[in-house]
Amino acid sequence: MTYSIDVYNQSGKKTWTHQLHEWIFSDDNINESLMHEYYRYQLHNSRIVRAHTKNRWEVSWSGKKIYSQKWHWTGRAWEKRSPLRKKWGIVFWPRKERNFTLKMPKKARRKAMCGLLTAKVKDNEIVGLESLLFANIKTKDAAVMFNNIWLNWTILLVLDKKDENIIKSVRNIAHVKYTYASHINPTDLLTHRNIICTIDALSAITDHLSS
Repeated sequence: MTYSIDVYNQSGKKTWTHQLHEWIFSDDNINESLMHEYYRYQLHNSRIVRAHTKNRWEVSWSGKKIYSQKWHWTGRAWEKRSPLRKKWGIVFWPRKERNFTLKMPKKARRKAMCGLLTAKVKDNEIVGLESLLFANIKTKDAAVMFNNIWLNWTILLVLDKKDENIIKSVRNIAHVKYTYASHINPTDLLTHRNIICTIDALSAITDHLSS
């Protein structure tokens, strides 16, 4: 099945219908288990391990014997920070050396990304933008543009290159996030209801996934 998306201008008027690449936007690429694996791959590899518990050797404490050597049944007991003693040292608590990274083949990641994009197109959640140009930095102009296209919920704006006027005009809108075609990822696709791609950004995504 061939998929297409509607292309709008900044005024919110539909200009034409853009035919999508058949190799990328195909029902054969939709694999829910593979897409879920790619989502977990991103989350695990971006995880920062903060929980860290000191062991008995990292805690500064006196090495003095607790009791005298003789005349006491616990006389040979050593320091207080031993994990065997109540309310002192702890054992098997989280350490920062834990590794949560996952591995996933490049071809599998590419197919999962194609499946995610295809699923978005099937749900009519991707639209094209003929061109995007702001003469000045003005958040109001960006908000008017989004309202003209009649998009609801959260919006992901995909750009092909960096443009200060666009970035500074969009970044203060609460429900809008911008990204670049080279940085598109499953988390952004799944957490945003609508996706707006400029024609140049769509071409960059197609070239990247086709190579």
